[in-house]
Amino acid sequence: MSKTKTVFYCQNCGTQSPKWIGHCHQCDQWNTYVEEVIQKADDNERGWKSGSTGQVAQKPVALEHVDYLKEQKIETKDAELNRVLGGGIVKGSVVLIGGEPGIGKSTLLLQIALSLSGKKILYITGEESEQQIKMRAERIGAKNQNCFILCETGTQNIFKQIELFSPEIVIIDSIQTLHSSFIDSGAGSISQIKECAAELIKYAKESGTPVFLIGHVTKEGSIAGPKILEHMVDTVLAFEGDQHHLYRILRTTKNRFGSASELGIYEMTGCGLREITNPSEILLNQRDENYSGISVGVTIEGNRPLLIEVQALVTPSAYGTPQRSATCFDLRRMSMLLAVLEKRCGFRLGVQDIFLNIAGGIKTEDPALDLSVLCAVISSFNDIQIPATSCMTAEVGLSGELRPVNRIESRISEAQKLGFKEIFVSRYNLKGIDVSRFQSGKNAIKLSAFTRLEEVLGAFRVS
Repeated sequence: MSKTKTVFYCQNCGTQSPKWIGHCHQCDQWNTYVEEVIQKADDNERGWKSGSTGQVAQKPVALEHVDYLKEQKIETKDAELNRVLGGGIVKGSVVLIGGEPGIGKSTLLLQIALSLSGKKILYITGEESEQQIKMRAERIGAKNQNCFILCETGTQNIFKQIELFSPEIVIIDSIQTLHSSFIDSGAGSISQIKECAAELIKYAKESGTPVFLIGHVTKEGSIAGPKILEHMVDTVLAFEGDQHHLYRILRTTKNRFGSASELGIYEMTGCGLREITNPSEILLNQRDENYSGISVGVTIEGNRPLLIEVQALVTPSAYGTPQRSATCFDLRRMSMLLAVLEKRCGFRLGVQDIFLNIAGGIKTEDPALDLSVLCAVISSFNDIQIPATSCMTAEVGLSGELRPVNRIESRISEAQKLGFKEIFVSRYNLKGIDVSRFQSGKNAIKLSAFTRLEEVLGAFRVS
């Protein structure tokens, strides 16, 4: 017989407690515990299969006796999705995609479902009707006779249809709308999300069927529900971007089958999402005139080198306290770099308002952008233009030295491919690389190497 009990869950981290407590000892938050009623089922009632009678007890196996087979991956027609997933969709994997409302999560997964014409796809939605899905598919323009729609929110009914249908890929839109009959609480609660996710993960691992989950996000930008949800799944993807702009960024935050630092870039069009094969071209402003306060830096996101335009505006402060603002760049790191500029180079920026912007909306933490940030600030401060054919990549230390960055050859090759004529790097980066192969040929690029920040500013004649 099933039993019902009352427990308390932390809304922030999902920690369970038999009674209400004001302070969570796991996440150090206050007043986050809420009461939920849980209906516990017997072991023979659980499981994604209707005839499940429990699990077979496992025995320990020596690690050297475990047979390792390379995971099989399903390559999609979307090169950007293949990149962030580590080469394709791994069989039996569970992928969680989160993002702001209206950013394009459902559109992305419906495009994937329609493009895999050789696979039987089951698209399960708890938020939209069949007519709404059909209308979006007509707008995308692709067709797939093997893509089926199921409007259902109960996991037990979903698994009955899965047993009858035997899909090769399952898409859930969204995990917050599902509910399990074993839990006596509303859909979207912490206990429901954990239970539904656990049932889907068990199904994926036992059947080898990939499962995609769409997750809602909170107003802070994190995925709604307990943090344990992100620990349970194999891959977590964040779909970022502004609804008022065209470009969307699919960023990997966790991946058990590949790199956790990859990103894919899309453009939202009237016919769905279009993948951007060369993002450096869209991240650089195609301007007819050269302006002050603009520099180009070379960064690395995952395995992909990107050229990003850094914009700075320095103006005298009209108020008592100077303003410091940074968009898509760490404000604390910008304050540190400005302190280096004042201490080591003698620039007086204490009474200046400084605004920094990374064009294209790419949020990056690569320290290789340090030099381009400082050059953009000084260019705006002295109203001197940086040549549009020059770019830079170097980390700036607290003593004003230029520190080397990783994968310098990939960065130089990307700048060379886009037609830049000069790149500013740290002198320590040139050890062990063949400089002559970059400085010869039709797209030759000049490597200007320096050891200190003052030398770079002197080259621009702004020191």
